[in-house]
Amino acid sequence: MKKYFRFDENQTSYRREILGGLTTFLSMAYILAVNPQILSLASVEGVPDALKMDQGAVFVATALAAFVGCLFMGLIARYPIALAPGMGLNAFFAFTVVLTMGIPWQTGLTGVFFSGLIFSILTATGLRETIINAIPFEMKMAVSAGIGLFITFVGLQGSGIIKNEDATLVTLGKITDPTVLLAVFGIIITVVLYAKKIPGAIFIGMVVTAIVGLLTQQIAPPNAIVGKVPSIAPTFGAAFESFQDPSQLFTIQFLIVILTFLFIDFFDTAGTIVAVASQAGMMKDNKLPRAGRALFSDSLATMVGAVFGTTTTTSYIESTSGVAVGARTGFASIVTGICFLLALFFNPLMAVVTPAVTAPALVIVGVLMASNLAEISWKRFEVAVPAFITVIMMPLSYSIATGIACGFIFYPITMVLTKRHKEVHPIMYGLMFIFILYFAFVHG
Repeated sequence: MKKYFRFDENQTSYRREILGGLTTFLSMAYILAVNPQILSLASVEGVPDALKMDQGAVFVATALAAFVGCLFMGLIARYPIALAPGMGLNAFFAFTVVLTMGIPWQTGLTGVFFSGLIFSILTATGLRETIINAIPFEMKMAVSAGIGLFITFVGLQGSGIIKNEDATLVTLGKITDPTVLLAVFGIIITVVLYAKKIPGAIFIGMVVTAIVGLLTQQIAPPNAIVGKVPSIAPTFGAAFESFQDPSQLFTIQFLIVILTFLFIDFFDTAGTIVAVASQAGMMKDNKLPRAGRALFSDSLATMVGAVFGTTTTTSYIESTSGVAVGARTGFASIVTGICFLLALFFNPLMAVVTPAVTAPALVIVGVLMASNLAEISWKRFEVAVPAFITVIMMPLSYSIATGIACGFIFYPITMVLTKRHKEVHPIMYGLMFIFILYFAFVHG
C-alpha cells in the first residue's frame, strides 16, 4: 500500500493521510444535506411534484457518487483530491434547467451523463491536460489565490459573519448572534492551534467547534446515531429514460445544457486540481504530473453520478483542507470516499456539521491559498492586470469559472499590448475567444 501510493517519496504516513481524508470529508460533508435540498427544489413553493427529485434518493446518490469519485481519484490519479456533486452546478440544474427551461430532471441527468462522456473523450485525447499545462505559471497562482478568497467568502457567508445588504451587497453580520459567535470562536481556536503548529489543527478546530456548539445548544444534537438508508430507486438509471423519446435530446436547449455543464465543470475542475496540487507542492516545472489521470477520474465520476441520480460530480476545493493537515496521496481520497459511504448509515450525525463548524477550515485554507499571491510579479502590469481580475472576480461573481474566464480574456490582451505576444501559448488565444463567446451567449 505504501509503495503504491509512494508514501516515502511524498514524505507522508498513514496517520497524516487518514487525518487529511477525515478533514476533507468534514469540510465538504455539507453537500450531503445541501444537494438533496437544492435538487428537490425544497425552498420553492408551488412546484409540481413531477419537477422535484426525491430527497432521500438524492441523498444516497450524492454519497455514492462521492464514494466512487474519491475511489477513482485515489486509485487512478493518486491525488489527495475528493469529489462530490458540485455546488453551483446543482443550482444551475434545479433553477435553470428544470424551473426556467422546463426540461424534465430525468433529461437533465442525461445531459450530465453526456457532458461526462465528452469529458472522457477530451481527456483521452490529451486535450484537457494540454490546456492546463498551457496556462502560465502566474495565472495558475492567481487561480489558486482567487479560489482561496472565494472559499473564505463562502465560509464567512455561510456562518453569518458576512451577510446580504441591499445597499452595499454585503456587510458584517450581527456579531452578537450565537451562531456567528460560534463561528468566530472556531476561527480563533483554529488560528491558535495552527499558529502553535499543532498537528491536525484544522481538524481539531472543527471538532472543538462542534462540541462547543452542542454544549451551548447552538447545534442541535442528532436524534439518532444510525438511521435507515433511503431507497435510491426514484433516481437510479433515470438518466437513460430520455432515450425512450430521443426527440427531446435533439434540441437547442438540450445542447446548451450540455455545453454549460461542460464549460463550468471543465474550468472549475481545472482550477481546483491546480490549486490543490499547488498547495501540496506537486507542480513540477509548471506542469501537473498525472493530470490526465486526475481529469479522467473526474469525468468518470460525473458519468457514474448521473446514473445514480445526481448532478455533475467534480473535484472539491475543500480538498485543500486535507492537504493543509498533511494529505499528499490518493490514500487520503480513499479515506474521504469511505467516510461518504459510511455517512449513509450514520446520516443523523451529519446534523452537527453546520456552516459554523466548517467556516474555520475554509477561512484558514483561504489564508494558506492566498499565499500564492506572492508568486505573482505584481510590478509587471501585463501580468498584474489579468491576475488581479482573476482573483477578485471569483468571490465577487461567486463563481470560480467566471473568475478564470475574465482573467484569461485579459491575459492575451495585455501581453499583446506590451509586445510579448510570442510568449502566449496559442491555446490561451483560443480560450480568450471561447470565453468571449461564453459571456456573449450565456451571460449576454
